This record gives sequence, C-alpha cells and structure tokens, in this order.
Amino acid sequence: MPERYHIKTAATPGRFRRVGKFGSVDWREDCSRCTNCVKVRCLYDTYKKESAHNRDPLTGLQPLYECKGCLSCVQGCTKGLLAIVINPEFLAMGDDYWRPDMLATTWNQSETGRIPVSGAGYRGRFSGPGFDGIWTDMSEIVRPTRDGIHGREYISTTVDIGPKPLRLEFTADGKMKTAPSSLIEIQMPAILDVPPWSMRMGRELALARLASAKALKTLAVAKPADIEAAPADQWPLAVPLMEAADVAAHAELLKKVRMVELADGPDVLETAGKVRAINPALIVAVRMDVKAGAAARASDMGRQGIKVLHLAADLHGMEKGVEKPRHLKDTLREIHGRLVKDGFRDEITLIAGGGVALAEHMAKAILCGADLVAVGTPLLVALGCRVCGSHEGTCDEPCPAEIKGTEVEYSSQRMINLMGAWHSQMIEVLGAMGIREVRRLRGEVGRAIFMEDIEREAFGDLIRK
Repeated sequence: MPERYHIKTAATPGRFRRVGKFGSVDWREDCSRCTNCVKVRCLYDTYKKESAHNRDPLTGLQPLYECKGCLSCVQGCTKGLLAIVINPEFLAMGDDYWRPDMLATTWNQSETGRIPVSGAGYRGRFSGPGFDGIWTDMSEIVRPTRDGIHGREYISTTVDIGPKPLRLEFTADGKMKTAPSSLIEIQMPAILDVPPWSMRMGRELALARLASAKALKTLAVAKPADIEAAPADQWPLAVPLMEAADVAAHAELLKKVRMVELADGPDVLETAGKVRAINPALIVAVRMDVKAGAAARASDMGRQGIKVLHLAADLHGMEKGVEKPRHLKDTLREIHGRLVKDGFRDEITLIAGGGVALAEHMAKAILCGADLVAVGTPLLVALGCRVCGSHEGTCDEPCPAEIKGTEVEYSSQRMINLMGAWHSQMIEVLGAMGIREVRRLRGEVGRAIFMEDIEREAFGDLIRK
C-alpha cells in the first residue's frame, strides 16, 4: 500500500479577533452576585476572555466572540438574567451566498485545521440554492470499514491533470504508436486559484499560495511575475495565468513549469500553439468563463486539442453575462453530459471554479461532472476576509482584516489548515458513500438526490395545473 497522503496542520490563531456569532444580553442590575456564578463556570471560559468594553451601551449587547452556543449559562443562571442572541455584526457579514455561518466555519478550519463541529447544533434549512440543493448518498456510513480518516481503509483523493488517450495504438512491429501522456498527479482534487480581489492584496498572497501548494502537493495559479519572484523549487507547482501578450515575455518561465493556463479568447488556439512551441511537454489549460453556450464551446475546444478546461463561474457560482444565470452544478452537468455524448469525456480534465465555498461543495462539484475544483475566495476568507466588497469582483472598501501585506508564513499555514480540513471532510464523504477513490465520484449523479428533481416528482402535477 502506498504511503498515506497526510496534510500537516498547525494551530494558527487569526491576526484579528473574528466576529462572534453570539451575543449575551445580561440584566446586571438584578444580579445577586452568586458565588457560583455561571459565568465563572463556563466550560470554555468565554466570559473570562471577553472584556467589559465589548458591551454596546445602546443595546446592552455584549458580543461573545468565543461562545460555542452551548446555552449552559442561560439555563444555569438562578435568576434567569442571561440570554444568548445573534450578534448583528455577525449577520451583516457576507451576502446571500457567502453566508455568515459559512465565513465563520472557514475561519475555524483555518485556525485549527480540523473538521468543524457546531456546539449549538444545526437549526437551518436542509436545502437551498446551488450546491445546497444536493444531498449525497451516505448509505455506507454504518459499515465499520468505511471509517474515513480513522485509518482502517485507504481512500485515495489523487487526481490527474492532462490529456488522457482513450486507447493505445501500436505499429505492425509492436511498437507503441500513441504518444505517452504528460500528466500531473496531485494528491487532492483541488488547486489554489487566483482569488477575485488578489490584485489589491499584494504579492505576498500569491507567494503564500505557492508555498501552500508545495506543502499540499497540489498546484497554484498565479500571475507570471509573482511566480518569478518565488523560490525556484516552487516553480514546478505553479500555473502561470497568461494572456497572449505574456507568452513571449515569459518564455523562460514556460520552460520550467509543467502547466500553463490561458485566458479564453478568439486567438487562444494560436496562443496555445506558441506555448507548445516553447515547451512541447507543457500541459495547456484554457480558463473559460461559464456562460451561455459553454457546453458547445467546451466540446469545440476538446476537438481542437485543448484537453484541460478551467470552467470559471462568478463569485456565487453563477453563469456570467446571462439574464437568467444557472448555477455551476447545472452547467457542470450539461458540459459533462455533452462531452460524454461526443465520446471523448475521458480525454479531458474539467476544473470547476467559482462558488466553491465549503468542503462539501468540492465533493458535489465532482459529483456533477468536474475532475477537480479551483479554490479562490475561501483562501481570502481563511485570512479573515468577510466578503464585504462589491460582489462584482472589486473591493473598494478598507479591508477590516488588513490582508494586504500579511506575512507569507502566516497566510500559507492558514491556507494549509483550511485545505487540510477540507481533505478530511472529503475522505469522510467518500467513506460514507462507499467510494474508495475520488475519481469514481466524477459524474455519479445517481449517488445523489437533487432537490429540484424530487420537487418535480412530488409537485409536478400541481405545477402543471
């Protein structure tokens, strides 16, 4: 058995106190000053850690940034003076897609590197838009051998990036005619992508992604100038994101990397030819916006020799430039199905990016037809980002987390912790589904329930009437 892939995480507290979900309403004027006060007996010492100046003089609310929501203080107060409420500052974070709970979960995983556990239990909806409308099959969760990260059974999360021929061809004298494939094997089905606001964050963020990619044994997409500023031993893990005008200026870089990503456009095939002329062994990927006609475009690119496609949706995982956009889960199923119908799906590597915000989204994107995902915005959230900028891809407001200029070592470890927690959750999902390698999950829509499908089956007659 090969050596088990393991991500080394390390506790890395945030540079700023994160926004807490809960707040305490405390009617102190009626307090009896009990010697066995519930605040002193808090299991997590939350009240000891929080200072009195956190209280809002207008509302009487004291934010409890470290509160776990166990409610033992509310139940234990002999005079019933305490109440736990949701912190308004917490509710103001993010937007309808990047919800406050999602941000808080990412912060916790980035700090500890562990699978998140909710102390107050889950009280939300069991379905929603996008990836939240998919329920995965967990029929194998009761089997004692399917114990995920606990070690009795090896579950592979390795994926390959690059062209894969459907068959081998030989000459009459027995020599192999098919050219050997140039594949990149990475140990988890995720690469580190350029976050939407990275241009305003400084070069340190790109260097942190490259350092994280080395530790995670994966790839990191970055601008060519940022890669050239990184240590030489990280270059094989870098994927330069280039326009046509960048090729000649960075020819030496193209000779030392294993993969390049080209922005889609009318001349992308010509640009790909120029890149291959510089380095024939280079894997060429095209970053293609998810929009109307994406399935036909993907099929056409595949027929013309582009075997790696990076499908880039917007920040919320929606199609770009469409009046009624669909979510990435739907466009992925369409593109995957089109390539299957055309007969060359196995030759192409699909990388899905945009709207992948949680570990479960990684599994669900693969289930819908992707080979792996590109993680961008969660890397910013790992550093304290609240997704408080414009949702059109710019961030003009002063950053409350002050991400720009953050130390590379700190940022890298937070990213490693986040991806370590995601990897553990991916293994748990695969184990619960009875799947021993992530490659088998690709396109397995029969192992999931889609909310819109069961609603159509249950209420279709009523809708038609």
